[in-house]
This record gives sequence, C-alpha cells and structure tokens, in this order.
Amino acid sequence: MTRRKKSENSGVIHLIKLSVGSETVDSLIDWQATKRAQGPDGLPRHITRMWPKRESEILNGGSIYWVVKGVMQCRQRILRLDEVIGQDGIRRCAIVLDREVIRTQSSLKRPFQGWRYLKVEDAPPDLPKGRESEEALPVELNRALAEIGVL
Repeated sequence: MTRRKKSENSGVIHLIKLSVGSETVDSLIDWQATKRAQGPDGLPRHITRMWPKRESEILNGGSIYWVVKGVMQCRQRILRLDEVIGQDGIRRCAIVLDREVIRTQSSLKRPFQGWRYLKVEDAPPDLPKGRESEEALPVELNRALAEIGVL
C-alpha cells in the first residue's frame, strides 16, 4: 500500500498571492476594511482575472496566504468564489474571504504575478496562540530572520 501526501489525502489546496501595496499585515487589514475592498455582503474579497481550476479543493478548507513585502506573513480562509462581470464585460473571479486574518510564521517568497496554488504541506504554520497579537517586527528584521530560518 502506498502512502499519499497530506494534500492528496485531504483534498485541500491553498492559494498564495502578493499583497501589492501593503506595507504590513495591518495595512492589508486596514485596506480590507474599506468599502472598495468589500463585496455587497461586506466581506473582503480579491478580484482576479483567472478562475481557479481547482475550485473544489480550494473550497474544501483552503486559505489565501498573503505575501507582504516579500515575506509570507498571514492567511485568510476562502469562503467562496463569486463571478463578477466588470464594466468591460469581462468575467472575473472574486475570492471571498473570511474577515479574520491569521498571522503565520514568516516565509520568504520571490515576486510572482497573479496567484499560485500552495500545497498544504508547503504552507507555513499559524503563529501559536498568544503570539498573533504581538507587535509586528520591522519588515527588514522579519526578512533577515526568515532568511536564516529563525521565523
């Protein structure tokens, strides 16, 4: 009998996305609190041109992991994918997110465009309870610690 990897067994896949324009996790949270970043239901969402082909795996418990200033630092549970038709008539995907932003252990990421799939076993763990409310480290220090594998 062969053993399957955790992601194959669980039927869950995550997304990873650069948080363009965010300086910190707090600035991402502030942006998502604006009306412009919310859908008609008041939930934060990210609109993208491409519809994920692995929709069922994403909706089976997946999260979007945010990369802020080159460091993966937090995640949000993906609630659903909504179709949005822009003023240009083009169909887009609104990734509807839970309001809760969960800080994760830091992980360096090179720049990329769009979003990518992230296997469960490659996702950084959430910060332990009690540490999520600690004051964030400066971006440069956070990056340096992640480079040497401390965070």
